[in-house]
Amino acid sequence: MILEIAQIDVRQGAEAAFEAGIREASAIFRAAKGCRSFTVRRSVEKPQRYRLLIEWETLEAHTEDFTGSQAWKDYRAMVSPYFESPPSVEHTELTLQAF
Repeated sequence: MILEIAQIDVRQGAEAAFEAGIREASAIFRAAKGCRSFTVRRSVEKPQRYRLLIEWETLEAHTEDFTGSQAWKDYRAMVSPYFESPPSVEHTELTLQAF
């Protein structure tokens, strides 16, 4: 399993609109092939910063099947108007789980 971590900084004052858009977009991820979970976390220290934690069955499920698809375009249309800058995205593999 692959964990995608997307860091998104939104424009000041656009937090509520972004949260409404990402809440609506969660249905897109729920239906996406290979998507196992979708979590959004907001930074306490930097309230305009969000992290999307998305579990994919494989890297290809995200990079080949989802990215560039109509579903991805629909998701971006819902949230990208609120971006301060382009998101930073990385994919991780579990190395250790202690608890």
